[in-house]
Amino acid sequence: MPQITTSTLSNGLPLYRIAVPGTRAITLLVAFDAGSRTERSEENGMAHFLEHLVFKGGEKYSTYRDVNEAAERNGAVLNAYTSQDLVAFHITARSTYAIDAADLLSDFVGRPRLDADELDRERGVVVQEIARSHDQPASQAEDLIDEAVFGDHPLGRPVLGTAEHLAETFSRDGIIAFRSRRWSPLRGAAFAVGNVDGLGQNGRVDELFSRFPAVPEPAPFEPAPAPMARVLVQQRDSAQSHLRISYRPQIDVRDARQRAALTIYSTLLGGSMGSRLFDEIREQRGLAYSVSSFPHSYADVPVIQLSAGLDSSKCLEAYRRMREIVTELREQGPREQEVERARAYAAGARAIAFENSGAIARHAAQQAIVFDQEIDPDALITLLDSVSFKEVREVAAGIPEELSVACVGPHTVEELESA
Repeated sequence: MPQITTSTLSNGLPLYRIAVPGTRAITLLVAFDAGSRTERSEENGMAHFLEHLVFKGGEKYSTYRDVNEAAERNGAVLNAYTSQDLVAFHITARSTYAIDAADLLSDFVGRPRLDADELDRERGVVVQEIARSHDQPASQAEDLIDEAVFGDHPLGRPVLGTAEHLAETFSRDGIIAFRSRRWSPLRGAAFAVGNVDGLGQNGRVDELFSRFPAVPEPAPFEPAPAPMARVLVQQRDSAQSHLRISYRPQIDVRDARQRAALTIYSTLLGGSMGSRLFDEIREQRGLAYSVSSFPHSYADVPVIQLSAGLDSSKCLEAYRRMREIVTELREQGPREQEVERARAYAAGARAIAFENSGAIARHAAQQAIVFDQEIDPDALITLLDSVSFKEVREVAAGIPEELSVACVGPHTVEELESA
């Protein structure tokens, strides 16, 4: 079991040290409740764009070249991500370089220059990223299902934003205003995961993470809208179709045990090669080359999404059968044996993932900032192991008939609605 200690810095930022025995590496991660769902409509894409911009340099490492070369000198890997709920930045290095890694990360993320010239150069890079996403039908299907589920709510908008916003709307002042409004230490946290011996106990790491300015706690994000039953199609003259089906499970997303039960239900439905969707849609019927399900637990709403990539001529048959499998699980319930197998698979997958200090840090950020719950990775594995057959059966029975659908391919809304 990892040893976890918590402190609160002078700027209000919680700092978690998660000591994991038997590793030479350390991951340092800082995250804020400042994902795409916190954007105003005219700001869509700003959280992700800001993620790009801070890598252009801070006060000590003042250019992108300084940042990149410092990471290489430390033998470290830098990265970041923006989701609907979070924006996060992380660095993984040998534990002997822990303080140097903390110095680098806290400088360019906590004290970014946000240079106007770099901002203009980076616009073009992100516009290309958006264009690449538009060229990938699977990525478009992901954006389309979010729109089908959430409409014009921030959760229904693409995390990348739009090329028009990047090219015409975002100003340096607007980006700084967004950062000042949303990057509050009171709605964020820093994490040190792995071999934390190199951090020492002299307060140096606390001093470095105090570089993040103390700003007021931001206003709450807009609550998720009521469920929508909607079908959206992006027509493409292609031999392949990308299908997405979304349900709103009847669980309390703030309850960690119910989230764990949803994970096991999703695993037996379509989360493994032994799942119902994979076995029947792919293996028995040969309807799809890829088929899966995945649970999304946003801060205030759960979603379970079914996905398939398949020959367009088989799309409607697969769509009908995928819905029937969900209905069968709702009405008849899962089998005890498949729940046992899915429970072991889900817990095992987490245990394997948590061999990586970065995966533990990302889990801790989600737990601490989004749900304000226990961050111990072993606690999640124990929770998955303890979920009962009855709890999974209740999740299956609570998957509603109402659904949202998105499809990219040579189809029409009318075809899917009548399927």
